[in-house]
Amino acid sequence: MSFGRILTAMVTPMNEALEVDYEEAKRLAQYLTFHGSDGVVVCGTTGESPTVTDEEKVELFRVVKQALGEKTVIAGVGSYSTAASIALARKAEATGVDGLLVVVPYYNKPSQEGMFQHFKAIAEATSLPLMLYNIPGRTAVNLLPETVKRLAEIPNIVAIKEAAGSLDQVSELKRLLPTAFDVYSGDDSMTLPMLALGCSGIVSVAAHVIGDEMKEMVDAWFEGDTAQATKSHLNLFPIFKGIFVTSNPVPIKAMMNMMGIKAGGVRLPLVNPTPVEMKFLEDLMDEYKKVRVSSNHGTQVITEWNVASEKTNDIIV
Repeated sequence: MSFGRILTAMVTPMNEALEVDYEEAKRLAQYLTFHGSDGVVVCGTTGESPTVTDEEKVELFRVVKQALGEKTVIAGVGSYSTAASIALARKAEATGVDGLLVVVPYYNKPSQEGMFQHFKAIAEATSLPLMLYNIPGRTAVNLLPETVKRLAEIPNIVAIKEAAGSLDQVSELKRLLPTAFDVYSGDDSMTLPMLALGCSGIVSVAAHVIGDEMKEMVDAWFEGDTAQATKSHLNLFPIFKGIFVTSNPVPIKAMMNMMGIKAGGVRLPLVNPTPVEMKFLEDLMDEYKKVRVSSNHGTQVITEWNVASEKTNDIIV
């Protein structure tokens, strides 16, 4: 199966008291799927999963799936505890989500066999399709292609979000894995190079602010217009890199707030951008405006947004 070409790893909107804002989460999910995304990942690490409670996660899964209907909703359920991940996976399945994102266990540094057994146990506890998530920069261990090959033999493990930052590792994954097993980029800046290696798409952070432009890039690639895809990649590259000026999702939430999208702040131990970082992000927003001009999406920054439950009343130009 395929979850789509562009999935946004959605931030978790917060109000001024840093409580989860479920109404804004529904509106944001609809906005993202109107602007380039085939679906969303809810409560991945971009959604501040370590500091969002299981009760909050389950409610987010429920309301976002309710808001998106037939659009893809993938629930982030992974942690460093297999038992806790299984428990959350079962609760997520009951909300009607379409799949699960399960990150490599972090901090406790399991072996390859430990990782295999972890993912196998979670997969066997649910009927939902699983997307593995490999991000050694955050987990301190690398899920190797040979282990992914073993995991791909489990029927409902169907995809991986690969964010090791190595095209060699991506090449090895594509060499070893069945054609039907989807490999997604976990880094916006690696999207086009990974598409060139036969990967399926991107689980994106940048699509919060440049979703239309990313769709144009990805569509151009699949339509065979490699020159246009390359041009789009180079135009978007400063944004791909700039939104990680400090820990994710701090910068992307700040940029969304600048645009008028009510993302809110971040929970401790994350903190809002410093004045220097804010100046950098304001300059990056100017870069965003230039990209919109070059891609014929206009120059107006979002000052208001409103999405109805079924039909999107798009007021962004």
